Amino acid sequence: MSQKIAMIGAGSIVFCKTLMSDIMSTPALAASEFALMSRTEEKLRRMEAFGRRMIADNGLGGSVWATLDRREAIRGADFVVVMIQVGGVEAFELDYRIPLRYGIDQCIADSLGPGGIFRGLRTIPVLVEIARDMQELGRPGAIMLQYANPMAANCLALGKAAPVPFVGLCHGVQTTLDLIARYCGLPKEEITYTCGGINHMDWFLRLEHRGRDLYPTLREVFEKPEYYKNEKVRGEVFRHFGYFMTESTGHLSEYVPWFRKNRKALDLYCDEPSFGGESGAYYNWCRLVGDRYAVEDPLAYESTKIERRSVEYCSYIMEAVATGTPFRFMGNVRNDGYISNLPRGCCVEVPTFADDTGLRPTFVGDLPPQCAALCLSNISVQTLAAEAALTGDPERLVQAVAMDPLTGAVCTLGEIREMCSAMLEAQRLWLPLFAGRSVAPKPVITIPPGCQAVDVPLDPALAIGKRFGTLVSQGSENEPRPAAAAV
Repeated sequence: MSQKIAMIGAGSIVFCKTLMSDIMSTPALAASEFALMSRTEEKLRRMEAFGRRMIADNGLGGSVWATLDRREAIRGADFVVVMIQVGGVEAFELDYRIPLRYGIDQCIADSLGPGGIFRGLRTIPVLVEIARDMQELGRPGAIMLQYANPMAANCLALGKAAPVPFVGLCHGVQTTLDLIARYCGLPKEEITYTCGGINHMDWFLRLEHRGRDLYPTLREVFEKPEYYKNEKVRGEVFRHFGYFMTESTGHLSEYVPWFRKNRKALDLYCDEPSFGGESGAYYNWCRLVGDRYAVEDPLAYESTKIERRSVEYCSYIMEAVATGTPFRFMGNVRNDGYISNLPRGCCVEVPTFADDTGLRPTFVGDLPPQCAALCLSNISVQTLAAEAALTGDPERLVQAVAMDPLTGAVCTLGEIREMCSAMLEAQRLWLPLFAGRSVAPKPVITIPPGCQAVDVPLDPALAIGKRFGTLVSQGSENEPRPAAAAV
């Protein structure tokens, strides 16, 4: 069954190769036309050549071609897969290094925190443009499969502005199940579950094996050092909040205020290498790959042999839409009441079905109140960040960063404003919506010695306190003094 699939951001060495391989290994999609698009032509041409080799070496039908013109790639597309990174490694370095000067240590810096917020500012306007191109040029009902981070903020903004069907896709649930299966000593395929929450903070609300609750086993093993060591932050949140979530230590440590705010916390919880909490782990990996890409083609060492599909949902969703055979997955969608104690219009990650009628998210209901509270701390940031990205309002930008849990644990409001100004000025090349707009300075107000506060009416509560203070003083004065001791 021939489908036209536009791959936007096709210079992505990991996602583009993996997703094309998955799609080509799906019989119902094997004859598809792949239209690859990227603004980095050298990477794009390498991916185009590799895609053509995959088709030839595996004896497949279909075709692969590349273009620098996004609209041409989208024209007539049935599916548009988005995996863009606006600003690339150059912008990513600024996301990591400038906050570090203000004491904000990030491990991943792509979903929340100053790094995630600025990535959203760069990405959201482009996503909205892609959606409008799809509405104008894509086939009726064309679906956007959105992989770019920050997932939740991006999809929240798309939910406000996108005129086309979309779903955000992540592999957090699938990969977390691998860990749960290992810790419980069970085959992954035999574990049943229900998840609900937000991207990178999706909670396993039900976790069972043949009707048996697996939570007692999981709680027991997380009290053992050899298990806890692998996932200190996720394990600690699990121990205190009662439910296991889908994001690893490196990511999760940035979404809450407790684990990266000072050296003591970092040494205790984020001391494992790489994505186990290491400072700048994801940026350092991207820099390493980028530097290698500049001098050689990593795809030259990759096998073109297509075997079995990865855990990514993309090809399964396309197959379901193309054939009508339903597929259930975890999708990031606009919250139209699917999780009832999270705000309507935010982005939630819930069980979703795909078939030839499109995408159908399902109702989860209320999250446990403590889980909802943690999600809300992130949703506040995502909402403000999306508004900043859609309007180019520097004040919304500052407010988004100020509400970020990690940033608020480290910096004062004045420091946050100064940092946002520095980041905005450094990234103007990728933020055209902020042209001519700057973060307004609000210097710390100095109170000179001997300054007298303006006389104001006394607050009623303070007046009551003052009255009781007077009564206490009077009572002390009227108390009989003890007689002098006899000599």
